[in-house]
Parts: sequence; C-alpha cells; structure tokens
Amino acid sequence: MAYKIVSKYIKDLSFQIPEAKSYFLLEKNIKNYRVKVDVTSKKLREKIIEIDTNLYFEPKDKDKDNFKISILFSSLINYEKKIDGKELEKIVLIEVPTAVYPDIKKIVSLLFEKSGFKKFNLPEIDFQKLYEIKKN
Repeated sequence: MAYKIVSKYIKDLSFQIPEAKSYFLLEKNIKNYRVKVDVTSKKLREKIIEIDTNLYFEPKDKDKDNFKISILFSSLINYEKKIDGKELEKIVLIEVPTAVYPDIKKIVSLLFEKSGFKKFNLPEIDFQKLYEIKKN
C-alpha cells in the first residue's frame, strides 16, 4: 500500500432536531432528504495529508429544512514514497473515504438509533462511482 491512515477522528458533528414536531415528522420525511458527501484534503507536512469526509443531509425541497445532521470525519494519511498526482487523487477521493465510511455510517446510525429512530439505515456510497461521474 502506498499510504497508511495514521489517525481518524470526528472533527465536527451536528445532530439538530429543533422541535418535537420535527422529531415526529423526521422518520416519515427522511425520504425527502438526500445524503450528500464532500471530500476535501490539504497537505499538512511533507508526506502527510489531512482528508476530510463531510456527510450531510440536504432537503430535496429547498423550502424544507426541519433538521440539520452532518458529520465531518477527518483522516490523516502518511506516505513514504512519492506518489504521482493521479494516484494521490484516487487515494484522497476514493480509497480513504471508502475506508472510513463504515465508521461514519456507524456513528450516524447510532445517533439516529439513540434518538429513537430504529428503522434508519444510511445508504451505501460507492466512492469509485462518484469519482468517475465527476471526472466525466
């Protein structure tokens, strides 16, 4: 492997349900929200990169915004040998998000479960497919 994930942590977490009415409508209306993911990175030092995977819920109808749920999950990777730009891009946008997504899914699912939503299931995300779509 050309790199190693040396650290993973929650950088920011928001789980806001503003009122009881929103709470009771959430399970019914969750289908009206899209799960979105943004991945960004920045070089911290020579051969150390911070990769942020931000997962959040966005209403399909922009007028509706009854709750705010997001997680910004950060990973630090270290690599020993020089990696070309194309390979590094795939590590940042595909490999690391794919590796940390099970952690993100577990955290978000636990928040929903502990908030009383037993039937919640965060969808799987194919980061390879997302990468290919954005490239075209």
